[in-house]
Amino acid sequence: MKFIDEAKIYVKAGDGGNGAATFRREKYIPMGGPNGGDGGKGGSIYVVADCNINTLVDYRYTRKFIGKRGENGGGADCYGAGGDDIILRMPVGTVISDLNTGEILADLDVNEKKVLIAKGGKGGLGNIHFKSSTNRAPRQKTNGDQGEEHELTLELRVLADVGLLGLPNAGKSTLIRAVSSARPKVADYPFTTLHPNLGVVRVDAEKSFVMADVPGLIEGAADGAGLGIRFLKHLQRTRILLHLVDIAPIDPDADPVRDAKAIVGELIKHDPALADKPRWLILNKLDLIPEEDREKTVKDFLKAYKKATKYDGPVFPITAISGEGTKPLIYALHEALEQMAKPEIPDDEDELESDEENLPEA
Repeated sequence: MKFIDEAKIYVKAGDGGNGAATFRREKYIPMGGPNGGDGGKGGSIYVVADCNINTLVDYRYTRKFIGKRGENGGGADCYGAGGDDIILRMPVGTVISDLNTGEILADLDVNEKKVLIAKGGKGGLGNIHFKSSTNRAPRQKTNGDQGEEHELTLELRVLADVGLLGLPNAGKSTLIRAVSSARPKVADYPFTTLHPNLGVVRVDAEKSFVMADVPGLIEGAADGAGLGIRFLKHLQRTRILLHLVDIAPIDPDADPVRDAKAIVGELIKHDPALADKPRWLILNKLDLIPEEDREKTVKDFLKAYKKATKYDGPVFPITAISGEGTKPLIYALHEALEQMAKPEIPDDEDELESDEENLPEA
């Protein structure tokens, strides 16, 4: 199935039905009172997160969703039937915003989360509601309200704990194949990966985390070069970024330090908040360097890279294709993710002091 992560749709909830202005007319009762019923409510439109859907392709071709109008009220106290609601099922991680104002209306971050996106119009009142001691034959009624309508932008952002970042052919897809059961396409040409891939990394029988592989970035991506930065939104929900660097490029003109610095620059240019996320440096393709030169190559790279970017985070030299060095990386990632998930526990002394301050004076 084609991966679609953006779509624009139009939704309009159903209008409410009109109230009726009728009177009771039966044999021997020529002047009966009012008995006009209310109109039915219009059908509302809901969105629901569904973990069994992983693309917005359905909304690329069907773009209009219009709720059913409520029926009008009738005589003999007959109320109009309400319009049926429409439920739109979307992938978990979909962000729904108003196309005109940019306001975020819903964030479907949990499976089966249900959000009202367009409320149906309220039904009008029949003349039965307007009778009083002084007005025994009211002819007033009200029309139904109009349903809400929106032009919406749907944006799918995958949910993952760890995101992979780097140039094309840095080994991102190879790494996710090595540590999980995901099987993205791997080849020796740039932009083999054209859409995000998710893999579940199992640390042991009961502990795991999700890793996301996105298409590679190149210098100038923030200005639209290559695949641009359209897939970087998939990294916005991640908690840790792994910056993969090809430590042994085949191209003699390539400079790993310059390329790694350029990726960081594109990240800052696109979204400073994304650049502020914890970012770990992964030096891949160690197997292409002679064993006796590996330590020196890594040391020289780190010296130049830290001088250029002031980087002081974790560094993991690995060989993704054979899995060498990936085990320590997985355990370190899991430990860091668990530390992030732990809530801050206030010190007992601070808590005691605050309690004493709040005590009423004798």
